[in-house]
Amino acid sequence: MNSRPTDLRLRAVLMLLLANLFWGLSFPLIKAINLLHAELVPAAGTWFSAIYTVAPRFLLAVGLLLALRPSEIWRATGGELRQGIRLGFFTAAGMLLQNDALQFTSASTSAFLTQFYAIMIPVWLAIRARTNPGGRVWLSCALVLAGVAVLGGFDWREMRLGRGEWETLLCSVFFMGQILTLERPEFAGNRPDRVTFVMFSTQAVVFSVLALAFAPDVATLAAPWRNGAWVVFTVALTLVCTIGAFSIMVAWQPRITATEAGLIYCVEPIFASALALFLPALLSAWAGISYLNETATWTLVAGGGLITAANVLLQLRPPARN
Repeated sequence: MNSRPTDLRLRAVLMLLLANLFWGLSFPLIKAINLLHAELVPAAGTWFSAIYTVAPRFLLAVGLLLALRPSEIWRATGGELRQGIRLGFFTAAGMLLQNDALQFTSASTSAFLTQFYAIMIPVWLAIRARTNPGGRVWLSCALVLAGVAVLGGFDWREMRLGRGEWETLLCSVFFMGQILTLERPEFAGNRPDRVTFVMFSTQAVVFSVLALAFAPDVATLAAPWRNGAWVVFTVALTLVCTIGAFSIMVAWQPRITATEAGLIYCVEPIFASALALFLPALLSAWAGISYLNETATWTLVAGGGLITAANVLLQLRPPARN
């Protein structure tokens, strides 16, 4: 009777694909919020803008979870606390870098470069086990590096990428830590809802402290809340891209391997790129900002295609025998 594990794995894959769709929506939404910040709080600086796209959504998420399950959601075990706090710090670092990077690169480019962890995960696991990951992994790494160079507009004369591309690649390292934390055997018995709550609470504390530290004054913290479009975008990020996506990730990713999860998450930029082709104009019309629809440029198609091909090649590797 092998159908039940197979069905469970298929359901996990489908649920993670849904999480990818939710996260894909976050790229144009965050880009729009950053543009709103430039108009609402122009003197606050880019770091405050990046922080304030995240702090409100996690504060709201914690409040909603407490309101829905006030008597039990906060009762976490020691293991759930450790996993949730670790996930919170990894995710906070990754999202801070990713959101700041979105002010210096396109939503589609950011989405593709974030997937660099799909290659780093099997390489890291091979290094930790002191084994050669094999020719396909090294070829996949080469394809990803080529894709990164194309997407990031790598300057071969000065040998550098732009700020947005470097920050996105660095954020991918922290997201790798997040994925690997969910796979650790010591956390196998943890309850997903408690872990998610602790993770959100950790991020809410981290980003609230950072927002207070980087805000020029109290008026800067209050100004965005008086803008209707900003509030709607933030609520959408909270309900769909935060509570929806991360709850799915914490509940379903442990049912497959970290390597498989990293590859499945590579679908996220496809959703993000598709949404960025038409959603910016709709967001701009409502919010009164100048955010043009993205186009399928040759760099996006070529760079994204190389990264996608690398991950498909890695997925075709025969499963390891236990």
